[in-house]
Amino acid sequence: MKDVIKKEVILNHAIDQVWNAISKAEEISTWFIPADFKAEKGYKYLFTSPPNEKGCTTIGGEVKEANPYTLIYTWIVGGTEIETTVKWELESTSNGTKLYLEHSGISNYAEDTAVAMFESFNGGWDNCISGLTSYLKEVVNAR
Repeated sequence: MKDVIKKEVILNHAIDQVWNAISKAEEISTWFIPADFKAEKGYKYLFTSPPNEKGCTTIGGEVKEANPYTLIYTWIVGGTEIETTVKWELESTSNGTKLYLEHSGISNYAEDTAVAMFESFNGGWDNCISGLTSYLKEVVNAR
């Protein structure tokens, strides 16, 4: 079974704009779901989706690393005790920012559940990156 989801995308935005979008609660809450989040090592965060949303209602964990342009945190879906890890890395390019996203540890779930979670997370991250891209185009460019 695959254990790691990897995504890579080039964004036509400055690295600091992308960093703020993935590391500041007010920005995460705009393109993802409401977040109590600080990009500080040891911070215990919580993402809480509105009650009418499909899927899980909370995601929590702890920030493990938050250095400029690298953000790593544990990821625990509400109602489970299973810990996985999300890692964001940003790199400046000549025309924007390269974003790498890695979600690992999915094999920590039991076999059938791990396969289902992998598929769910994989599609979810595609949606998140799409939401982030739209947010950067519509909100950040409008400033």
